[in-house]
Amino acid sequence: MSINRAVLWDMDGTLIDSEEFHWISWRNTLANEGITITREQFLSTFGQRNDSIIPRWLGAESTPERIEKIANAKEELYRDLVRTKGISPLPGVATWLRRLHKEGWLQAIASAAPRANIDAILEALSATHIFQGIVSAEDVHRAKPDPEVYLIAAARVGVSPDRCIVVEDAVAGVEGARRAGMKSVGVSHKHVPADVVARSLDLLDRFAFERLFECQATSG
Repeated sequence: MSINRAVLWDMDGTLIDSEEFHWISWRNTLANEGITITREQFLSTFGQRNDSIIPRWLGAESTPERIEKIANAKEELYRDLVRTKGISPLPGVATWLRRLHKEGWLQAIASAAPRANIDAILEALSATHIFQGIVSAEDVHRAKPDPEVYLIAAARVGVSPDRCIVVEDAVAGVEGARRAGMKSVGVSHKHVPADVVARSLDLLDRFAFERLFECQATSG
């Protein structure tokens, strides 16, 4: 319990499966602007920042004001879906959050999502008390695989990067963890170059985090 160590969590696709709510939010918001997108188009940008996604849809009609208006409308609709329909953690997430909390690990969210979205998700999961730090889109200037989001998260919980383990579902996120000097757990049905990979967190070895931390400490 006295060992200073932390787990830094990605949110979308790692803690929760939010794809459907994001799809509905983008589709409906853009329809109100007279823009039609396909699910495939949506998926090709999923996980990216709004200020890089929206200009693709708007093209020549893209202005900072319109980008902000659409982004705000989309995120408000997304949060409304979360609040009214609820959202469940992915398999194994609740167990691991409680276990790590009980074992004295500090935990933080390291996400490209807006802060209001993160707050809505954690409230829906009744998990706000689990996390000692949150890093959101408002806090970072560079997207993953840049390590910025993880380095800020580590600083927020007061733990050095070499004592942090990242949980991610995307290749860019895992690469960002590597650049930050952190070990990583990859949660994905696809290949991700993480130090430990599981198709689902409920399939992750009971001692995975302990072993990674020991390995990190030894190599450090």
